[in-house]
Amino acid sequence: MAQPETSLMSRLVSLCKRRGFVYPASEIYGGLNGFWDYGPLGTQLKNNLRDAWWRDMVECPPLGPDGNPLSIVGLDTSIIQHPQAWMASGHVAGFADLMVDCRESKGRYRADHILCLEVFYEKAGQRKSLGMLSVLSGEDAADILAKKAKKMVQKAGGGDVVPFDLATATPLTSLSPAEQSKVIGPDAENAGTLTEPRAFNLMFHTYSGVFQTEDSKVYLRPETAQGIFLQYKNVLDTSRVRPPFGIAQIGKSFRNEVTPRNFIFRSREFEQMEMEFFVPPEDGMMWHEFWVQERMRWWEAQGVSKANLYEHKIEASELSHYSKATSDLEYRYPFTAPGFGELEGVAYRTDYDLKQHQEHSRTNLEYIDQEANRRYVPHVIEPAAGLTRGVLVLLCESYQYDESRASPEWLKIKPSLAPIKVGIFPLVNKDGMPEIAEKLYKDLRKQHICQYDAKQSIGKRYARMDEAGTPFCVTVDGDTLKDQTVTIRNRDTAQQERVALSQVQTYLNEKLAG
Repeated sequence: MAQPETSLMSRLVSLCKRRGFVYPASEIYGGLNGFWDYGPLGTQLKNNLRDAWWRDMVECPPLGPDGNPLSIVGLDTSIIQHPQAWMASGHVAGFADLMVDCRESKGRYRADHILCLEVFYEKAGQRKSLGMLSVLSGEDAADILAKKAKKMVQKAGGGDVVPFDLATATPLTSLSPAEQSKVIGPDAENAGTLTEPRAFNLMFHTYSGVFQTEDSKVYLRPETAQGIFLQYKNVLDTSRVRPPFGIAQIGKSFRNEVTPRNFIFRSREFEQMEMEFFVPPEDGMMWHEFWVQERMRWWEAQGVSKANLYEHKIEASELSHYSKATSDLEYRYPFTAPGFGELEGVAYRTDYDLKQHQEHSRTNLEYIDQEANRRYVPHVIEPAAGLTRGVLVLLCESYQYDESRASPEWLKIKPSLAPIKVGIFPLVNKDGMPEIAEKLYKDLRKQHICQYDAKQSIGKRYARMDEAGTPFCVTVDGDTLKDQTVTIRNRDTAQQERVALSQVQTYLNEKLAG
């Protein structure tokens, strides 16, 4: 079916707001940039994804290369840790983005997001320069730059914009100070209004205790990983684990992003699903490859198309200082298409973190391998996924548009992850149908998340359930009173079949499993 002219992301954001998946935070006060609230359906979808990850990583972890189940335990650490932890990890000194301000527009931007390109126009057979134009990288960057150039040509008295290739644009950070002074900011009309790029620490800080002094300054964690490293020794001492083993955690993190954007893809408050897998040093690369393949397989199992997933192997020259190998598992988001954007990183962090904390805390974090009669600081493989970013992937992947349906927009979410599993309707609110439907609802809700709906036409009720991603709808109608059967409608095919009332629960249990 033909798609509307509005972009997929615009339609998806609108659907999320209208149906209660995601709302702008503090909306009645005008919102707060970079913060989002999850509505009833969004909360349930996020919880379902979270629970699937926890189940498959902690409660029933995968089999290792030798065919035996892996040992992974759970943890829940504090959002605020001792400030020395962030000094040891390098976040206080190095966790920063370069940012620039625009003196004309008063905008603030990440310097590496600004793309610069000299654009020309032709008039009366002569080629002239519009100057070094800039635009923020993103889905519509080329279109925005073209419109900006056309507007400037009109202001200059007319002419034709010379075709340009945004792929040849240069990031602002790659220009010399003299070249940067000639750039027209993304929202400016004059050159030279951008300040020099300067470091901006991404950690939010607050104060612990009565007095707000530098000594009482603490930070909201920018990642959940460091809490795991701080408790590694306690877990090792109190649990029956030994390398190779993992510690998993799900929790909120906070980053004061300069330019939060693309809906919930990049926000200032988000949730992560991270696992640190501790291994003997000689086995690090083997386990890194194992977790890359395992995590890719897991996202496919959640209903994400293999064609929309991509393993981006980070070049050695671009690796973080602590990493020996890193692969980003990327997804083809609407705002990155035809390219990809990060969903999960699988980093081989070596022994960097444990050694840093060992040095700064003066606590021995070596593992004593009595069988091999040796001591070593374990190396670490870190599969770190964004939970809230995972929700965005599920929404993007499941979004469908079909004008032939009661609601052209619907979500094809994997049944086990769907916020509502079953919709239950009486065809009409009389003749004993509501009583049967209500009894069925009360029985089914003990096992599945159900919604009872008796308002408006059956078509509108189907449409509401389709928009919520509900895989099955059960309708009690006139024939139910005669032969004790109901109609069950399949969301994906819109096909209906008659099922005995006594077999509805068994039918749904089979269809919703896995």
